Amino acid sequence: MAIDPKSPDGFPTDQINDWVFDLDNTIYPAKSNLFVRVAVRITAFVAQHFKVPEDEARVIQKDLFQRYGTTMRGLMVERGLTPEEYLHFVHDIDVSDLPYETELDAMIGALPGRKHIFTNGTVPHAENILNAYGIRHHFDQIFDIVGADYVPKPEKQAFEKFMQVTSIDPAGAVMIEDMARNLEPAHHLGMRTVWLASDIDWAARGADEDYVHFVADDLKAFLSALAKPA
Repeated sequence: MAIDPKSPDGFPTDQINDWVFDLDNTIYPAKSNLFVRVAVRITAFVAQHFKVPEDEARVIQKDLFQRYGTTMRGLMVERGLTPEEYLHFVHDIDVSDLPYETELDAMIGALPGRKHIFTNGTVPHAENILNAYGIRHHFDQIFDIVGADYVPKPEKQAFEKFMQVTSIDPAGAVMIEDMARNLEPAHHLGMRTVWLASDIDWAARGADEDYVHFVADDLKAFLSALAKPA
């Protein structure tokens, strides 16, 4: 049987000093539908902003997301949106039902080097989820859309600001993402990249490109592969 060249089984863990994780649909798997709670609020915000029914708002939301990287960025460019109100509204979700993630806590704790969150969301949103899972203490840095001056991944400007803030040596870093196209700048910077596979069209866009170095089903599957003996 042929060995999948993008299997994480051969990942060089001992060469990594900085682990860069996306947040939504990465720290938690897409199949958990946790991001749906945010998406519902994005639709509600767009519906209120444009004064249209929610089915029409979803069409507008998807169009802005695909053209600008985030719905918020599209609203800023095309509608002059002030982002603070939007971010507070869409990330106001209840996570009281999330369990303490004992397994994930141990897996992340076993990784060598520093751990970072690089998200198109906000620091409060990230901390809300990381604290619920009991894993906030692992992360040296949470770099969010505010820190990136509201410019989202995969824009080069967002990555440059992230690298400046964290002082990461890309040769010893890996970026883990659910959106394949967000890995392209990381690859060009010299980082290793891991795509957490998805059958959602916007998440899978670019998945066959050379800038995706490794592929795993979800974060736990990736981290489990690292723990396997060679």
